[in-house]
Amino acid sequence: HSCLSVLEVTCKCVYFSTREPWTISFRSRVLPPNAVWMENSKLKSLEICHPQERNIFNRIFGGFLMRKAYELGWATACSFGGSRPFVVAVDDIMFQKPVEVGSLLFLSSQVCFTQNNYIQVRVHSEVASLQEKEHTTTNVFHFTFVSEKEVPLVFPKTYGESMLYLDGQRHFNSMSGPATVRKDHLWNPRNTTFVEN
Repeated sequence: HSCLSVLEVTCKCVYFSTREPWTISFRSRVLPPNAVWMENSKLKSLEICHPQERNIFNRIFGGFLMRKAYELGWATACSFGGSRPFVVAVDDIMFQKPVEVGSLLFLSSQVCFTQNNYIQVRVHSEVASLQEKEHTTTNVFHFTFVSEKEVPLVFPKTYGESMLYLDGQRHFNSMSGPATVRKDHLWNPRNTTFVEN
């Protein structure tokens, strides 16, 4: 019961911080300063699953799926935060359905929660075979990134986005502890060594 109360309070606080106070309409919403609508934080990609990415079971190797999801999640965090992000947490990865060779892999990512320098990104992976027109979810990935500078807040507009926001907050809070980016640990690609400050 208390868990539900916390979720209800969070949803109401997020909603009321974007509502125009002079109107009684539920559809009239105003974005607070230094904030972005969640719907504007999306990126998508499409991969053709070639045979060279197969495993011993003649299906697409899970590491390939994880790499593609991470790359899209990183690009989403980078474009949202405006600086290079660093991954600090990857939630458990469960493979819900195998991906067949020759399938089309659709990846869609979006920022679902932010706090200070942290960006929580959700990447949804679905597959469509050439024979069937149906899309089937194969994975949902959750990545936590930290940016070199503070990032804008992300706000949901719809009920579905509000549920993604709460889920993103839950995944963010399950992280073991805060991470910091130390400048003496930044990698310099020109020297292929770590920068010492």
